[in-house]
Amino acid sequence: MSEARYGEYVLVRRHAEGHVAELALDRPKAMNAVSSGMATAIAEACAALGADPGVRAVVVTSTHERAFCVGADLKERNSFTDADMLRQRPVSRGAYTGVLELPVPTVAAVHGFALGGGFELALSCDVIVADRTAVVGLPEVSVGVIPGGGGTQLLPRRVGAARAAELIFSARRVEAAEARELGLVDRLVDEGRDREEALALAGRIAANSPVGLRAAKRALRLGQGLDLRAGLEVEDAAWRTVAFSGDRAEGVAAFNEKRRPEWPGE
Repeated sequence: MSEARYGEYVLVRRHAEGHVAELALDRPKAMNAVSSGMATAIAEACAALGADPGVRAVVVTSTHERAFCVGADLKERNSFTDADMLRQRPVSRGAYTGVLELPVPTVAAVHGFALGGGFELALSCDVIVADRTAVVGLPEVSVGVIPGGGGTQLLPRRVGAARAAELIFSARRVEAAEARELGLVDRLVDEGRDREEALALAGRIAANSPVGLRAAKRALRLGQGLDLRAGLEVEDAAWRTVAFSGDRAEGVAAFNEKRRPEWPGE
């Protein structure tokens, strides 16, 4: 395993044999509150991971024992002028967009508080694994703003418009068991096992064709919200990118020869 830092507060671990990378939020003294510097680092780390052909799955984790991420750094925001807020907005958006647009499958490993922008980072992932200490929510209207890291768009896609409206308008926090029941998280695991289970899931994902994984994610994301006919055209376009690939040839050969595939990744 290799490690690299992006800025002061983001740690990337690459698990070489399994083609899995972790993007670990590492600002424990602030419970991973996202400052401008941290947002920049998240975006830079995502750009590097997305460009790395050896990475087939990414797990977004936290090094803090009590929190995944408590959202925006409100102490920093309190010092901003209106002009500062406008200048900082693209920086903030870059962090959430960076996670959302990773071209490989992403799994969030959530424990403790995942609130506001912290929950939006998790929502930007494809799958959310949470342990029983998790508390999630989008409380932004309680401090005079709205979810601005994708929450108003990603949450309805997960749980439906009415349920998302209730959660956003009430600004309430949702504990782990209810979060699983409502579909706010996908898997609920025992306390302290979120990272382990997320890495195991990412490992199973990463065992599959890297060409297939990227194409499947592209089809899933681009097809969201389209009518069925348009969505099927998106799927067909993605299929055409893999149908004549080396991965497809190797996958079929390995199946017929009853062996594990050795993916060429092209």
